[in-house]
Amino acid sequence: MATLTKYPEPLVFGLDIGTRSIVGTVGYREGSQFNIVAQCVKFHDTRAMLDGQIHDINKVGEEIIYVKENLEKQLSGRKLNEVCIAAAGRVLKTAVGTGHYEFQDNTVVNQEYIHSLEMLGVEKAHELMTRENDTDVKFFCVGYTVIKYYLNGYEIGNLDGHKAYHIGADVLATFLPEEVVDGLNAAVSMADLEICNMTLEPIAAIEVAIPESHRMLNIALVDVGAGTSDICVTKDESIIGYGMLPKAGDKFTERIVKEYLVDFATAEKIKMIAPQKKSLSYKDIMGISHKITPKEVYDKVDDLLEEITKEIADKIIELNGGKPVSAVFVVGGGGKLPGFTEKLANHLSLPKERVALRGEEVLGFVNIFVDGVKKDPLLVTPIGICLNFYDQKNRFIFVRVNNERVKLYDNDKLTVFDAALAFGLSNEAIFPKRGDDLNYILNGKKKFIRGSSGEAAVIKLNGREVGMNHLVQSGDEIQITESTKGENAKAVLGEVADFSSSLTFVVNDISVQCPRYASVNGRLESEYYEINDEDEIILLNYYTLSQLMQFMDIETPHEVFVNGARAGADTKIYENFNVAWIDKEDAYRAERFVEEQKTVEKKELEELEEVKEIKKIRSEINDESNFLKDDQEDIGETSEENLVNQWIESTETNQVKDNVDIEVIVNGTSVTLTGKKNYVFVDIFDKYDFDRKNIKGTRLIQKIDGEQAQHFSPIHNGAVIELYWE
Repeated sequence: MATLTKYPEPLVFGLDIGTRSIVGTVGYREGSQFNIVAQCVKFHDTRAMLDGQIHDINKVGEEIIYVKENLEKQLSGRKLNEVCIAAAGRVLKTAVGTGHYEFQDNTVVNQEYIHSLEMLGVEKAHELMTRENDTDVKFFCVGYTVIKYYLNGYEIGNLDGHKAYHIGADVLATFLPEEVVDGLNAAVSMADLEICNMTLEPIAAIEVAIPESHRMLNIALVDVGAGTSDICVTKDESIIGYGMLPKAGDKFTERIVKEYLVDFATAEKIKMIAPQKKSLSYKDIMGISHKITPKEVYDKVDDLLEEITKEIADKIIELNGGKPVSAVFVVGGGGKLPGFTEKLANHLSLPKERVALRGEEVLGFVNIFVDGVKKDPLLVTPIGICLNFYDQKNRFIFVRVNNERVKLYDNDKLTVFDAALAFGLSNEAIFPKRGDDLNYILNGKKKFIRGSSGEAAVIKLNGREVGMNHLVQSGDEIQITESTKGENAKAVLGEVADFSSSLTFVVNDISVQCPRYASVNGRLESEYYEINDEDEIILLNYYTLSQLMQFMDIETPHEVFVNGARAGADTKIYENFNVAWIDKEDAYRAERFVEEQKTVEKKELEELEEVKEIKKIRSEINDESNFLKDDQEDIGETSEENLVNQWIESTETNQVKDNVDIEVIVNGTSVTLTGKKNYVFVDIFDKYDFDRKNIKGTRLIQKIDGEQAQHFSPIHNGAVIELYWE
């Protein structure tokens, strides 16, 4: 900055490049006061600026040269080489990004962590802004504000010094297209000036209009210029939103141009007519003279004033989360139009005294040592640009990242991380990347194994290895070897489930130990199976019969029984279950024996029914004989009755002739067999309760007096019978 011997510290040159004028201010800060020692205002001869954006770089550059030379004359010839500027918000984009950082252990948070966290938030905001705007235009971050910090999920005012597992921050970042910034840089370069600090017009205005002590209140600041109405909202000691409308003072001028058929310069004079004046004379483009009153002018623009203040009110409500603020401060020339603050208050449903112009009352700390310059709302933004130099000294610097030239917007705390982001490296390329996690389900519960951490990026600054948060300066050479990704998580079944204990089954009276298996997505796998992502695993505590046979390498020409019940291929066999089988031939003989027994039982039942029928017929004959007794006492029985009696007697004789009762011992129980002359082994089933329908072993044991017996082996009185399943 230029330095004069009569001033105690370097001078600050602030340049407000507005839509209707360029305002240059030179001053210095002394304690809490700011002293203005040079001031120059240059109105544009043409419409080289529209809605706050440079359209004619050469014309604006010429006007900046005029302002610079005028100020240098006021400073007795001292040259000005550096300048502070502010960008208008016509193409301003804002977004809120949330940065997160998770520590491996409980860690003390320092400024490096906080700065990295804020940069993560800025990057997230940039991603969100780019996605929402869906454009290939490259946007440049010109400032950011932290709205909230989070410590382990809870809001906190300051993270520094606290221990945390997890920190976060909501960051409000502001962006301008790179060509806007480049246009400003080109225009000031024509005047041999270098930008040493750059801010946004609403940030500059709030620097003066709303001191930090007031920012805990829910207040809006509206800077009404010629081309744009810039808005910012404060709450809870933070700036929570920036906004812009491309409607301001020029809209009123354009309306007057059309209504009164005058050129733009004449319309500006008509617009600025003082309310206390009785009338104003002017000539239209036809050369005809006219005289109008202030009321006539205000009536012509009243509907436009209603429209613009309504849109500003709506934007304030939008930025404030859907509700009006508590108060509004208005700065800038456009806000001086009569009725502006009253209509804005009405649209915000606020008392009119809560929407007010900010001018001389907020410039109490400003001393003006320039003749003819008074404290006015027009000076709020130019002075704010100068003050921002002290709070955030920004300038463009150039560094080289991996041999490529990178332009950075300096804020006196630029780090390697900032250079890496400007170069185009993503967070993933800078910070170590963890390998992919392995997710799976074990016995119905979701589980995961983390991938391993990769190697951090290797950074060399001017040939010396440094950290990502190391400060950089103009001209630095930075070499970055990108970080690596760690190995993906992997595991085998035996590492996540207990395969140590085997399963024991009793197979044909022999204990057999079998290894455990697991079902993975319905397929049987051993402990050596490598788990895939999203596998569903069930550790099994059973075998199916087919699995057991397969493990024992047995082909099954058998009838298999589990705990005495016939089993199929899918029958589940749990720990200590009893498994047995018999040959197919044995099973066939057993089934044939059962069928033979059923045939014998059926025959015996038929014989029994026959006897019952005979007895019934005899009873009926006896009853009939009683009726005929008196008539046939001397005659005797009829021949038919005799024949029946003979048949019955013959049948009964045949049923009991030579029958012999014998007594045998079956499994230790005395059993008497009756009704037959001779007895075989199967006859014991008529008198002894033995379940022959359900096979309960591998072989049916039949013994008479200790010797193996067949189904039709004869038995004698006193025989000792053994009958059981083995």
